[in-house]
Amino acid sequence: MANAERTQPVLTARGAGLVGCAECGHVYPLNTKACTVCGSRLVSRDAASLQRVWAWLFAGMVVYIPANVYPMLRTTTFGKTSESTIVGGVFELMEHGSYGIAFIVFFASVIIPVSKFIAIAYLAWRVQRGKPGTSSHFHLYEVVEFIGRWSMIDVFVVAILSALVQLNFVASIHPGIAAVSFALSVAFTMVSANSFDPRLIWDAPEGQKV
Repeated sequence: MANAERTQPVLTARGAGLVGCAECGHVYPLNTKACTVCGSRLVSRDAASLQRVWAWLFAGMVVYIPANVYPMLRTTTFGKTSESTIVGGVFELMEHGSYGIAFIVFFASVIIPVSKFIAIAYLAWRVQRGKPGTSSHFHLYEVVEFIGRWSMIDVFVVAILSALVQLNFVASIHPGIAAVSFALSVAFTMVSANSFDPRLIWDAPEGQKV
C-alpha cells in the first residue's frame, strides 16, 4: 500500500488548470494575468528563480569563508588586545567551562549556516535535474526559510557586547571584519532561500512518476 501511494502523481494547482497568488493566496484560472484582490501579477512558476538562488547562495558561501578566517571579536583588556574567530571563541568558552553557550554559538554559527548551504543547494539541484519532489522536500524548504533568522545570533552577541563593554583602557570590545562577513553571508543565504520558488518542488518531467 505504501509503495502504491508513493507512485501516485501529485496533483498541483497548475495541473488542475489553476494559478495561485503568491501574495494573498487567492486562486484563479491558469491564464489569469493579475490578482483581482491585491493586484499582484500571477505567475504559475518563476522561471528565473533558480538563477537567483544559485547566485545568492554562491555569494553567501564566498563571504562565509572570511567570516571564519578573520576575527569576529577584538577584545582589549588593560592595553592588551586579543582577537577571536568564531571557532576560536567556541574553544575559549569551553576552556572557561561554558559548554552550553559554546554549543549554542557553534550550532548557530557553523552547523546552521553549513546546513542551509547544503539544503538550498540540494533543493535547487533536484529542481534543476527535473527530479520530482515530495512533502518532505517542501518541509525542508520551510525549515530553511524559518531557521534563517536565528543564524544572526553571533552578530547580535557582538553588537550587544560592543555596545556594553566600552571601559576605555580597562576593557573594550570591538567587532572584527568577520562580523560583517558573517552578517552578509546570512543575509545572502536568506535572500537565496526567499528567491526559491517552492512550487517548483512539485514539478516533474512529463510522464515521470512521483
